[in-house]
Amino acid sequence: MKLNPKEYADMVSRASPPSPVVKDCLWAFFVGGGICLLGEGLRQLFLLWYDATWAGTLTSIALIFLSAACTMMGWYQKLAARAGAGTLVPITGFANSVVSPAIEFKAEGWVTGVGAKIFGIAGPVITYGTAASAVWGLLYWLLGKVG
Repeated sequence: MKLNPKEYADMVSRASPPSPVVKDCLWAFFVGGGICLLGEGLRQLFLLWYDATWAGTLTSIALIFLSAACTMMGWYQKLAARAGAGTLVPITGFANSVVSPAIEFKAEGWVTGVGAKIFGIAGPVITYGTAASAVWGLLYWLLGKVG
């Protein structure tokens, strides 16, 4: 059966379920905003006892811990299934991407399971993030010498 592009597009549109784009975007927006609001609330709480540097550090630690704990209990994946990119707030999304493979491959052992797979998702982010920062740092330095 040979289809022309219009017939194929019609067939795809009939077979594809409608995508609730607005609802999905609102979920992502409010969940991502909620995670950021939680972070700011924690920072304000820590500012009651510590200076700004320590409060920021403790906020990061708390968000990483909460993200890892929610991942271990299976809550982060359920939230991500509804909110999509809203859960990719950098610090919590990164913590989830490290903890998820560790949990998934724990049955294969500490070395060949957890140790080998823990940075399977986060490894490329670390690698390319480090490389990009080196390139941009070099470019910034060179432009400073020229300008």
